Amino acid sequence: MKSAVPGTLAAFFCFFSLIVNVPGALAQGAAPGQSASSKKAEKPVTEVKIGYLRAYAPQLALSVLDVPPRDEGVAGAELAIADNNTTGSFLGQKFMLEVVEVEPGADVTQAFDQLVGNGNQYVLADLSAEQLLSIADAARDKGVLLFNVGAADDSLREEECRANIFHTTPTRSMLADGLAQYLIWKQWRRWVLIHGSHDGDKLLADALRRAATRFGGEIVAEKLFEDRGTARRTDSGVVQIQKQMPVFTQDLPEHDVVLVADENEVFGTYVPFRTWVPRPVAGSAGLVPSGWHPASEQWGGTQIQNRFEKAADRRMISRDMSAWIAVRTLGEAATRTQGNDFAKIDAFVRSDDFSIAAFMGQKLTFRKWNLQLRQPIFLGDGRSVVSTSPQEGFLHQVSELDTLGVDQPETACTLD
Repeated sequence: MKSAVPGTLAAFFCFFSLIVNVPGALAQGAAPGQSASSKKAEKPVTEVKIGYLRAYAPQLALSVLDVPPRDEGVAGAELAIADNNTTGSFLGQKFMLEVVEVEPGADVTQAFDQLVGNGNQYVLADLSAEQLLSIADAARDKGVLLFNVGAADDSLREEECRANIFHTTPTRSMLADGLAQYLIWKQWRRWVLIHGSHDGDKLLADALRRAATRFGGEIVAEKLFEDRGTARRTDSGVVQIQKQMPVFTQDLPEHDVVLVADENEVFGTYVPFRTWVPRPVAGSAGLVPSGWHPASEQWGGTQIQNRFEKAADRRMISRDMSAWIAVRTLGEAATRTQGNDFAKIDAFVRSDDFSIAAFMGQKLTFRKWNLQLRQPIFLGDGRSVVSTSPQEGFLHQVSELDTLGVDQPETACTLD
């Protein structure tokens, strides 16, 4: 009599084989021998291309500790790309960054056309105001959204504002107002203003005068320090300014603080501890207002500082944060709109639903009247954060952040 075991074993192995192959057999559209996981890997990836147009040349500084890093701004954008892709990998989105550099003051239209030709519908502009305006209208016509991450000129948000330019770097008026609020809070109301002879110095001086009028400070004296072209280039020039500063400040009236407007790094570093009368120094030296501080660790700042330092081998500075916010803005919009549709992303960033968390103690939004990012102003020296503005007691009917810079009733901007 023959045993029935072989037939039983054959049936068992047939059943086992069916069980093992069920996932592949049930995978919709799967070819013979193709698993569901490999089919899933073939899902199309939605690309979000972001350009970074940068005007760069090595810069001089009065102190070697103040020389800007080579990847200033770009490193912040790269970290944000990595952050976006962390979320995007689950949603079938891939964020890409293309960096193009030009000389400061050079024509940027060709470089901009190159970025647009490569499919970048979003461009971070780390340019001068003049360079940014030279491409603004062309960007509008080509359906490109610009993010100003470098130019602090108030005119870009006011008389020369454009509906296709968002601004993530603070204006001079925001920086001046943040500083003024702190000085008034400290009851240091009498100010001496020393400003340089360059255009940026004059604009910053104007912002400080405006802040004095706005918050109750009094500029009791002003002095012009003219750039003669030697301070940063020779040892003798440096020594001359160091010796000159006590005499330069000897005839000043009674005051609480010395304000310095020196964006071009000509003399500001040599003002603290060298004035004739011992007084605090603020502005471009001493207590400096900025959009971010490398020592900030509040509100989860330690987390981004550590990640940035691991990626860039240095601490995060203001322009890095401006670029990071711009790229994260696009990442947030793409996530919420579930794609890379330009019109939907643009509309979402402008909507009431948009906000961005940027380790500053509150969610940030864009002002609808000039597309400037609402953000606090950090006040710090070279070692630590002294305070952040808006200061306690400076109130606003909409947002306390709107006490910094040009408010809606004051704006000269008309967005098309």
